[in-house]
Amino acid sequence: MQAVILAAGESSRFWPLNQKHKSLTRIMGKPLIAYLIEDLRKAGIKDIIIVQSPKKNIEKELKDRFIKYVVEKEALGTGDSLLSAEKLIKNDQFFLFNADDSDAKEAIIPILSRFKKGKSKLILLASITKTPWLFGILKTKGNKVLKIIEKPKPNKEPSNLKNDNLFLLPKDFFNYLKKVPSHPFSLINALNLYAEQKLIEIVISKRESFSLKFPWHIFPILERKFKDLNNFKDKSIILGKNVIITGDVFIGQGTKIGANTVIYGPCYIGKNCQIGDNNVFRGPVNLEDNVKTGAFFEIKNSVVGSGTHFHSGYLGNSLIGDNCRIGAGFNSANRRIDRKNIFSIVKKEKINTNLTYFGTIIGNNTSFGVRVTTMPGVFIGSNCLVGPGSVVFENIPDNIVFYQKFKGIVKKRR
Repeated sequence: MQAVILAAGESSRFWPLNQKHKSLTRIMGKPLIAYLIEDLRKAGIKDIIIVQSPKKNIEKELKDRFIKYVVEKEALGTGDSLLSAEKLIKNDQFFLFNADDSDAKEAIIPILSRFKKGKSKLILLASITKTPWLFGILKTKGNKVLKIIEKPKPNKEPSNLKNDNLFLLPKDFFNYLKKVPSHPFSLINALNLYAEQKLIEIVISKRESFSLKFPWHIFPILERKFKDLNNFKDKSIILGKNVIITGDVFIGQGTKIGANTVIYGPCYIGKNCQIGDNNVFRGPVNLEDNVKTGAFFEIKNSVVGSGTHFHSGYLGNSLIGDNCRIGAGFNSANRRIDRKNIFSIVKKEKINTNLTYFGTIIGNNTSFGVRVTTMPGVFIGSNCLVGPGSVVFENIPDNIVFYQKFKGIVKKRR
């Protein structure tokens, strides 16, 4: 078996964490695409082709000489990405995955089983969704796919089955792909053309799959990946007095944990981290290598990139990039005062995150002065500087200096 992994997109909806392809987001010390590759190899699929952008970030990050890489010169959509790999397809059947797929291990076996028993050479994975307006939704008849409708309007969806972008395709599918015009949805258009002439069967996943359409989709993936978290403490770690650790917690080589710190797993702390005194971690918490915190810092349900430093404060339900510097008294508000769903602005569109707990998302190399507060669902770009005492109510683009002026009042005391 061969597998093609599509990883050439711009990940524009994943801002501000899209300096690299979104599949390179790290959890437990590895990029998400590495977990997909491991799953494929465990399932016996050794011949893996990755379609990447001209930046070649995937190839540079993985450094895996057993993978074949193809460059898509311009990001025109998943159909054009797949066409880039056509010359490397040698078998009559091959798998197609998105790079951020998190369900490959559980999907491959039932798809192959259906292939052996069924009548179709084209099989796709589907799952039930509660938000059909965000995805490609299947119009079906029994196990047959009649059509895929992209982002149907609420109450207009033909079913609650979403296309999970995991396919077993015949090699002759390229003939259909070449018949449709180049378009961001050319892969879907080719599938619909195929469905008009031949049988497409579906395998329904037992649980809804997760995809990285928006940055907050990291949270459910984090929880699922943490089910495989190893309870491990490297021999080289240094624990201060009265440290309490409960649940599954991984602590990497050279990490120091300050006195009176309490860690509730699941929690991953990478190599050479320095955790201050009197910290509280409430899992799931993922800290990559070389993260530092000062005294009296609390983290809940968050992912922090490598090399980021905090002083004191609170980080809740948030995603922080690499090499950020966050001053004392930082607070990420993670709940609306009315407890309703939190909305975020993505590409100038107001999106319902369907989360009632959601803090902030911060890109790489951004710095904060003391006593900065961020409101729920606010995004802050990379290479930004946020001045002291600021309250951030709206998204801050990349490469911005943001501060608030406070008028000082001076008068004689009576």
